[in-house]
Amino acid sequence: MTITAQMVKELRESTGAGMMDAKKALTETNGDMEAAVDWLRTKGLAKAAKKADRVAAEGLIGVAVTTGKGVAIEINSETDFVAKNADFQALVRDIANVALTTGDSIEVVKAAHLNGKTVETVLQEAIARIGENMNFRRMHVLEGSTVVSYVHNAAADGMGKIGVLVALNGPAEAAQAIGKQFAMHIAATSPLSLSEATMDPAVVERELAVQTAKALEENASSAKPKPEQVIHNNIIPGRMKKFLAENTLLGQAFVINPDLTVEQAAKEAGVEITGFARVAVGEGVEKKTEDFAAEVAKALQG
Repeated sequence: MTITAQMVKELRESTGAGMMDAKKALTETNGDMEAAVDWLRTKGLAKAAKKADRVAAEGLIGVAVTTGKGVAIEINSETDFVAKNADFQALVRDIANVALTTGDSIEVVKAAHLNGKTVETVLQEAIARIGENMNFRRMHVLEGSTVVSYVHNAAADGMGKIGVLVALNGPAEAAQAIGKQFAMHIAATSPLSLSEATMDPAVVERELAVQTAKALEENASSAKPKPEQVIHNNIIPGRMKKFLAENTLLGQAFVINPDLTVEQAAKEAGVEITGFARVAVGEGVEKKTEDFAAEVAKALQG
């Protein structure tokens, strides 16, 4: 498979690896991007790449909450300038409020009415009026005894670049108070799942494969290699335990009090976290830039 400059650029941006290392990883894996990320991590040349690192389009996340329910929507725009437009912000706020009362899918919300017209029609009219393409891209609905919201980098009330929802069981006053702190924690740490039990098995399997290959390769090149039994029974399980602690919300050290895990902090407050959603503008949408194009093309020729 031909390894293109764009492929090298994408891998480099998502992993932080050097240009030639990114090129070699893609060559070794026949252009498979995920396999190339794992190859780099096995060699110790990259950190775990999250999809959120592959930024993205502009726009805003809008959040709205009522008793026992919250929604977070993403409306994309072509430029950040439009995201600061009061007309666009009003559109995001209105659609978030419709989503809160209407349903659990984008299609249902688009068909719902807003000021006498469908949301889809209102969106199309805004595109014509503002003069820039827009896209109602995602919606998350979260339900629970208490649902708390938080917006990071707020552009206006209830909207910004990152929106977080947290669902909790327990006394409503306590849940509201510490729920906001948990939401801020989630915005900062971007956990992959609530707990080990809810993490995608494919993610765990992939991480285990990477850590196994990495540990065996490190041991093979060590001046004092350890018995293979130690690698499989101690080192690899230890690394997986660390991975799960760092990437599950309940297992993470609470940013406001790192002496406690989030789960311990919740118990001390008399509440239980039952779910969360973290939505950042442009996650997974490739943003066209030319920063490294010439540099990468030159490297590929070498």
